[in-house]
Amino acid sequence: MSELLYLDHNATTPIAPEVREAMMPWLENDFGNPSSVYSLGRRAAAAIEKAREQVALLVGAKTDEIVFNSCGTEATNTAIHAALAIDPDKRHIITSTVEHSATVKLCEHLATRGYEITWLPVNKEGLLDPTALEEAITSETALVTLLWANNETGVLFPLEEISAITARKKVPLHLDAVQAAGKVPINLEELGVQYASLSAHKLYAPKGVGALYVNRRARFTPLLRGSQESGKRGGTQNIASIVAFGKASELARNHLLSGAERIAGLRDRFELSLLSMVGGVRRNGTDEPRLPNTCNLTFSGIEAETALLLFDKEGLCCSAGSACSSGSINPSHVLTAMGVTREEARSSLRFSFGRTTTDAEIDRALEIIPRIVAKLRTLQPAGGSPVRMNT
Repeated sequence: MSELLYLDHNATTPIAPEVREAMMPWLENDFGNPSSVYSLGRRAAAAIEKAREQVALLVGAKTDEIVFNSCGTEATNTAIHAALAIDPDKRHIITSTVEHSATVKLCEHLATRGYEITWLPVNKEGLLDPTALEEAITSETALVTLLWANNETGVLFPLEEISAITARKKVPLHLDAVQAAGKVPINLEELGVQYASLSAHKLYAPKGVGALYVNRRARFTPLLRGSQESGKRGGTQNIASIVAFGKASELARNHLLSGAERIAGLRDRFELSLLSMVGGVRRNGTDEPRLPNTCNLTFSGIEAETALLLFDKEGLCCSAGSACSSGSINPSHVLTAMGVTREEARSSLRFSFGRTTTDAEIDRALEIIPRIVAKLRTLQPAGGSPVRMNT
């Protein structure tokens, strides 16, 4: 395989060297249980609290509002269940048609248990109308749960308007901020949300650690009961990964403004070049507002999964949508919700850039992608469907 060309940072990120260095002592000599009273345990507990402060600073929260857990999916599931426990008689949830599978799958499950789910639509650019949200809220609404940044298109929902509506209607709001954290400025306290999901592996830290923001004024019932995390999430903490999450949050906060501008420049050059160099290419989702690192394109006349295999042979990594839905035979639910046809959705690719992406890598990608697309279009039968290759 050629040298790795990684353009899939929305799926996961490499562990930053500073993050790896920060976590290593907690995998070696500092192995104590943070609940232990002796010095080994106290050092571990102090490290967790430092990480909690670092994460809180990144998202504009109070330190005691950050609850560490295993991942963004756990955070989202916990928030939804906690909101439903506040008033069990309220059995209405509002979400959107373009949510992450963590929300979609749980809401689909809750629907089988008698909950009413309102799936707010988006327009062809992936944007949500706050007026539709306001009209959907009733006296039976237990929770509004929405993405801030879409993981496939990068489109940003108007959270300021949304949070103002839910505050006025006195309905709890859960925000899936997994893709937004570290890429756009976040101040959860100013937004006034009750819950927010976060994940470390989108921030150059390891997989298997996340956090749930719980506003100190919000009512909350834990999903996993125990004494850890001030009783909000039971289970012995993953100290090394939590320390890594904290260090990654510190780095993200330091690089947020200047880093985002540079990455947006790389994305724009990449995107505009492909739109001009390759015929039959269309961007999915609005140009703005969206994440500075995300580009989703439809290449007519190709099969995305086949393209991914050919890209992989050249060391180029991107995706056909969310990493959580890879292997699905169905087209992206995000794109189809935006009115993209099933065939077009199967011809779409997501490219997402990161702090390590270079101009030279963009140049290399702009050589590989047009060549592979041209090859696939040449192999397509006249008037037929895009070719699938066994590679």
